[in-house]
This record gives sequence, C-alpha cells and structure tokens, in this order.
Amino acid sequence: MEESQEGEGKKKSGIMGLVIPLVVLTAVGGGGGWVIGNMLAPQVKQAEEAAQAAEAAAAGEHGGGEAKKEEEGLPKISTEANGVVALEPITTNLAYPSENWIRLEVALMFNGPPDVKIAEEVHQDILAYLRTVSLQQVEGPRGFQYLKDDLQERVDLRSEGRVSKVMFRTLVIE
Repeated sequence: MEESQEGEGKKKSGIMGLVIPLVVLTAVGGGGGWVIGNMLAPQVKQAEEAAQAAEAAAAGEHGGGEAKKEEEGLPKISTEANGVVALEPITTNLAYPSENWIRLEVALMFNGPPDVKIAEEVHQDILAYLRTVSLQQVEGPRGFQYLKDDLQERVDLRSEGRVSKVMFRTLVIE
C-alpha cells in the first residue's frame, strides 16, 4: 500500500508542475493583450472620429452634392487636354468558342489634338478584329502580348500615325 500512495503523490506533483506554469502564461498573455488593446483603442477611436468629422464637413460644404465630390477627386487621365481619349467598352463574343465573351476597355494617346472621328473608326476596327480572335490566341501572357501588338498595328494603320499608343484599361474574358 505504501508504494501506491507514493505513485499517486508523484502523479499529482507532475500535473501541478504543468498546470501552474500554464496558468501563469495564460495570465501573462491575457494581461499583455489587454495592455496592447488599451494602447491601440484610443488611436482607432480618434481615427473614426476624424473620419466622421471629415465626412460631416464635406457634406456641409457641398450640400450633399454628389457631382461635386466626383469633380474634386483625382483628375481623370483620359482627358482630351492630355491627348488621351478613352474609348467606350467593347463587348463581343469570340470567334471560337463562340459562347465565350470578351470585354475590352482601351484608351488612345494621340500625337497632338485628339480626333473623335479617328477614335470611333479605331473603336469599330478593334470590335471587328476581336470577333475574329479565338480563345487560344489570347490565352496566357504571350497571347496577351500578341493581342496588344496586333491592336497597336491595326490602330497605327487606321490612324495613319496619329495615335502613338494604345493603352489597355481592362480586359475580361468570360
């Protein structure tokens, strides 16, 4: 009987040797999290208050006008003053497989003042070209580069050198 009592005593001391450090580490971790949370919470609250004050000031100045907010943002890069014309989005189906669709938004950078007639001709030419393209031709980075090169070549021919660059804004294939 004495041997069994000694075995139980060793088991209890071994468990207590693990529980006490575990409780201490949990308390230290919880306390550290509480301290850091209290240090960061005032900064978050101040940032939220500043954002709300800025929104209130903006709404008060503009009288809630949405058009003015859009004008005050970053200026659009595709302006005729810069010689850049953003074409309307082009959406069409591919030649093969015909159930796949492509949506392309491009902008044209003109040498000198932009010409709306040339921009519309280029738009129609790009649309006609995209209807002849298959999905395999535009897959991957190489296919995208070939598409860019082909469109640049077509635009150069159509505009007779008036357009210096075709800039891709978006390309989505579904």
